[in-house]
Amino acid sequence: MKKSHPVRRAVLATAATVSGIVLLLSMKPGSDPGAAAVGAQPPAGGQQSAQGGAQPAGGGAVTGTVAQTQYGPVQVRITVTGGKITAAEAVQAPSGGQSTQVTGNAVPKLNAAAVETGSAQIDTVSGATYTSAGYKQSLQSALDQLKTSTPATPPAAPDAPAERQVLTGEAAETQYGPVQVRITVSGGKIVEAETVQAPSGGRSTQVTTDAVPKLNAAAVAAGSARIDTVSGATYTSTGYQQSLQSALDQAGG
Repeated sequence: MKKSHPVRRAVLATAATVSGIVLLLSMKPGSDPGAAAVGAQPPAGGQQSAQGGAQPAGGGAVTGTVAQTQYGPVQVRITVTGGKITAAEAVQAPSGGQSTQVTGNAVPKLNAAAVETGSAQIDTVSGATYTSAGYKQSLQSALDQLKTSTPATPPAAPDAPAERQVLTGEAAETQYGPVQVRITVSGGKIVEAETVQAPSGGRSTQVTTDAVPKLNAAAVAAGSARIDTVSGATYTSTGYQQSLQSALDQAGG
């Protein structure tokens, strides 16, 4: 029997080794997010944050951090208007082989769910467990960024003091002399009243001294010209009411 040549034996051994390596490489798992064995759990990095129910405040476009999954990275960008998610898109998602088909089916559903719920508490898409988990993680990251970047509401400015108006009514002529009233109005109310002119001389001085303070106090209390006539000062009271009404007419009262 002929003996095998040493060189030939070396070539055959090398070929066998290469074939074995190729066979081992061909047994690597496929890149399909939905192809995980039944009962398998997503990696810890793909778990949804417990804060998924938080509602975004403010507005703008925010991109979440990249969530690494068994089949590739997932990254989400959202647009918020008026405190609500108005658009969502996957900036990165698993691709290649079956992953491309799974991503094409799952991502539109995840985007729509994010807009509908306004949070990261969205359902996992059947057959895309890992992609869904990564999507929710990146989405929550975007929402968290939005909350922390929203400026605090500035404190309300103190109420400005009410504008004060000083209005002088027309002089009302009476049997005993003119009566003219000046009022100060603030916040739509009479806060002060005074008599600029009033009958004087003889008994009129005494009557005016007694009646005018009462009429001034009544004007402030009533906030209008509908005030009682002071007993013993009918003409002065009537003139006061007329001049007071004239002043209120200037203020629109």
